[in-house]
Amino acid sequence: MAIREVRTKEDEILYKSCKEVIKFDEKLHILLDDMYDTMSSHDGVGLAAPQVGILKRAVVIDVGEGKLELINPEIIEQSGEQTGNEGCLSVPGIWGEVTRPNVVTVKAQDRNGKWFKITGEGLLARAICHETEHLDGKLFLDRVTKFVE
Repeated sequence: MAIREVRTKEDEILYKSCKEVIKFDEKLHILLDDMYDTMSSHDGVGLAAPQVGILKRAVVIDVGEGKLELINPEIIEQSGEQTGNEGCLSVPGIWGEVTRPNVVTVKAQDRNGKWFKITGEGLLARAICHETEHLDGKLFLDRVTKFVE
């Protein structure tokens, strides 16, 4: 496993839509493991594949409840509202207030291609929303209502 370079907001890859994952092989497993190690080494709670230069619909998240891998994720339900500070490994040193759903349900595949659903609340819901937006070429900066220091 390796720590990969995290792309920053100046890199055009972060603004491109990612392609669906269709091969669930060792190459994908290595990518997911590397993404988790990279995220952990930067004290992050989530990381999407384009943040390490790969245009695939893959996300890793760990908000303190254990590792979560979402391949080809799609948010299928959302409710409530929460407003809080958000940052991003691709936008170091910048924090902003962002409003997100308080509860989200996502449908995704695991590293072996098996479909599952998971519902997240609070920080997990925020992380799911933040990371899945990366897959569509969007950064949290577009949602900031107020920058904080």
